[in-house]
Amino acid sequence: MRKTLLLIAFGLSMWFTAYSGGFQVGLQGQRQTGMGLLGTGYLTGPSSVFYNPGGMSFLDGNFNLSFGVSPIVSSVAFQYEEPSLYEATTDNPVSLPFSLYAAGKINDKLSVGLGVYTPYGSSTVWGDDWRGRHIIQDISLMAIYFQPTVSYQISDKLGIGVGFVYAYGDVELNKGVPLQNTNGEEGQANISGTAGNFGFNAGLYYEASEKLSLGVTYRSEIMMEVEGGDALFNVPSTLASSFPPENKFDADLPLPASVNFGAAYQVNEKLKLGFDLNYVFWSSYESLDFDFAENTASLEDLSQPKNYNDGAIYRIGGEYMANDMWTLRAGFYYDSPVVDDDYYAPETPDAVKLGYTVGASFSPNQKLSIDASFLFVQGLERTVNYLPENFGGTYKYFGFIPGIGINYQF
Repeated sequence: MRKTLLLIAFGLSMWFTAYSGGFQVGLQGQRQTGMGLLGTGYLTGPSSVFYNPGGMSFLDGNFNLSFGVSPIVSSVAFQYEEPSLYEATTDNPVSLPFSLYAAGKINDKLSVGLGVYTPYGSSTVWGDDWRGRHIIQDISLMAIYFQPTVSYQISDKLGIGVGFVYAYGDVELNKGVPLQNTNGEEGQANISGTAGNFGFNAGLYYEASEKLSLGVTYRSEIMMEVEGGDALFNVPSTLASSFPPENKFDADLPLPASVNFGAAYQVNEKLKLGFDLNYVFWSSYESLDFDFAENTASLEDLSQPKNYNDGAIYRIGGEYMANDMWTLRAGFYYDSPVVDDDYYAPETPDAVKLGYTVGASFSPNQKLSIDASFLFVQGLERTVNYLPENFGGTYKYFGFIPGIGINYQF
């Protein structure tokens, strides 16, 4: 019984873990995506609201608007630890993260902007009958950030900016419960809820010379707080007293802070190259605690150790102006894993991630740009385990992410 309750608690924990992993790749602008998703020291349009608020006051034009969408086509493959030959593959639906940015000048030095974007938003579907169904069957996650932003050009070379962020998210998760009724049917748990809280995004942008630009940003931790989340259990009637069928829970999860450094260099009139380093403070995720509204002799409030590690992402990329109408882009990034080998969750494909990107812009005039990008992200094969259930094996995954967007300057 205690093992079953711990498995259910683990299912609850994946509500949050999904925020931290999966295909959360920062798809916040097609131009940046085409260059390896870099943008801290690289000024490419109103998506600077997200990438570096300090650079927003350096944008050309009185008003800049951009919108983009990036469908995620992903798959995770699992092979059970030897000597078994069991294999499983997810059947994930297409997810549609989007971004909308607007930036306008109040005067020559002061600019304001707004960003509405989805840094997380994907689904993982393993199916009802796979071998890890007591850990996860499927999960669907959506999160939207709202960020009003102000930027001030301190001098001709230096800009500072800050954005106020409100993050909202909802999730639904299903998992099997290893308890059978008289017909041999297993129990089921459905977990859902919403969370939200506030944070900020601040940055400095510096044009060191006509060719070199530098940037640094800090994105604050956001504590996602669930109050009154639903934990619905369908179990044999003889055990219903240990599994309140419509229980509620409260829990908190820190979405970690990050510090980001970037540089861009104009090699010549046509070619520009850049580099970004993103350092994410995942070590703030030490444990996950659940406060159930209704406790039983078996179902007590729970605390689960997580002990995540800090992680770094290294990005390189560039763009080439082929002519007045076409700009071509390419990039690459390396994303280090943060989850311990012994606490790996099957819904969160955390591994060494390699991202390969290309992109292009078509500009029929000086005001309008139609931007396209393509990202292939590969999670290197990783053999891991989940100790509480002794469920281990080898995972590998990939994602194809095309993107299309539009930029308009007034």
